[in-house]
Amino acid sequence: MVLPKKISNHNFRSFLWHAAFLAMAKNFMDVDTVIPAMLVEAGGGAIHIGIMTAIMLGGAQFTQLFFAPWLSNKTYKKNYLLFGINTRVFALAGLGALLFFLQSSTSGFMLGLMFLFITLFSFTGAFANISYFDILGKSINPEKRKTFFSARQIISGSIVLGAAFLARRVLVIRDFPVNYSFMFFIGATLLLIASLGFWNLKETVPSTLKISSLKGFLKVLKKEIRENRQLIWFLGFINTQGIAVSFLPFVVLYAKEIFAAKSTDTGTFLLFKVIGIVFISALVLMGAKKLKYNLLLYSNVGLSLILGMMPLFITDISWLKYIFVMGGLVYALYTMTMNGLLLEISGNENRALYTGFAGAGNILPALFPLVAGTIIELLGFQAFFVLFMIIISLAAFFIFKIDCKR
Repeated sequence: MVLPKKISNHNFRSFLWHAAFLAMAKNFMDVDTVIPAMLVEAGGGAIHIGIMTAIMLGGAQFTQLFFAPWLSNKTYKKNYLLFGINTRVFALAGLGALLFFLQSSTSGFMLGLMFLFITLFSFTGAFANISYFDILGKSINPEKRKTFFSARQIISGSIVLGAAFLARRVLVIRDFPVNYSFMFFIGATLLLIASLGFWNLKETVPSTLKISSLKGFLKVLKKEIRENRQLIWFLGFINTQGIAVSFLPFVVLYAKEIFAAKSTDTGTFLLFKVIGIVFISALVLMGAKKLKYNLLLYSNVGLSLILGMMPLFITDISWLKYIFVMGGLVYALYTMTMNGLLLEISGNENRALYTGFAGAGNILPALFPLVAGTIIELLGFQAFFVLFMIIISLAAFFIFKIDCKR
């Protein structure tokens, strides 16, 4: 079925609506700064940061292995997308209520309930993500995709830059845990508004692919790997370069343990991360028609190596914010290139499956934060930084093998 240009443009705007308000919400639930800082202030350490990062990043992606077979059988996925995002709203509001009403609870009890809401928030996000990419791939014409990803980043970054100042203010108007409670209530409200973009989507192209079970899903994965060599190199790429998105939460821990960072510093870290995202997104948007994925992929490896080296040379807390600028560059580039590659190597009929394949292949990003937390506890931060750079270096091999021409 050919997607009419009018519907494609309509959905383009609906996805951008969601992206804009999601960007505002992300300031108030940022996985790299706000949530790890909250856990540290609640009594958490390196192991807790490792568990949190594993759940919210690699672990949540891994659950797509189980969600993808079931969702692939659904002809239309809009309702499942809405279920996922609204459950995330509930989880975020629940975390805000927990912090507001249980201020006098013991840190162990508080941490346990925090992880319960964090897990619900993360896993339902992974559930929604499968439907999101399936609908996105079918609802926006191919020639508009790279423009969409870069436009999404620049619009999101511009909005989030202004909202970052508000988030920074909220973090200092009250003491812990009320300041974080306000952060999550605001985030939940903005996420609810963002979901209106999904209500407005026109999902006109049905899915016809059917998978009977997890066993059938793994059988299809084996077949696709055999027939599409790009898939195996893509899985190698996300298992190496993918650990880059789990770096900054440990820098927050580093800042609090080594430099005794405060809530005001957390707000500054968030702001400078956003500056990095806006800057690189603007560059990619301006060159969307000329820039090839290969250049962006290799650039991200280089920036990630610099990111891993930076903490080794910083001796003053005032310089730490520049690590978050670099982290913003790396995060934005990885998001654009990974999502774009996923759409390039898949087709309309198997896109939900390929999203599940990406989740199933997210093994190292799921395990790395747990290993990193243990290494920091036993050997210190320098050993963690070195390990990070070694794994990132391996991504160059998989990029060479992918050799994306677009």
